[in-house]
Amino acid sequence: MSIKNTADNYGTIAKWLHVATAALFLGAYGSFYYSHWFTEPKTPESFSALQIHLSIGATIAVVVFLRILWRLTNPVPNNEPGSALAHLAAHVGHYALYAVMIIMPITGYMGTGGDINYFFLFDIPKFESTYLFDLLVNNGLGLTFKEFEKPMDFIHKDLLGAWVLWLLIL
Repeated sequence: MSIKNTADNYGTIAKWLHVATAALFLGAYGSFYYSHWFTEPKTPESFSALQIHLSIGATIAVVVFLRILWRLTNPVPNNEPGSALAHLAAHVGHYALYAVMIIMPITGYMGTGGDINYFFLFDIPKFESTYLFDLLVNNGLGLTFKEFEKPMDFIHKDLLGAWVLWLLIL
């Protein structure tokens, strides 16, 4: 088995990045649903589950970045035999999954009202506390965090998280 991609097959690194991304998304969903189904709001258990969700989301952003770098620097294997329509559907599905894998961590971070504690060796400040928020949202759009948070949460939780990603997986 080759480490790099070949014309016939994905390499070991691409496969591991694929599996890691899938496992991380399952972990993010699991911690989110655990928080909502099995804990009371604003309890230490709920906070811990949401911190795990946020940490996994930040990890997804890193792994997806590495995955995109790997894809850009390695050849993609040749298409399997099939019709042009089947290949088009597969390519559209892959690009849609990549879009979701990029947009979900970004909107999750931008719509988070709290710091991400315990991300490996450091904490990640909430987006509202960053210079980028002041520059783009507060001064640029003239919005408060509460006004900005609502559409980010809708995109992250209701649109992509509840519908689009599950439809793409199916």
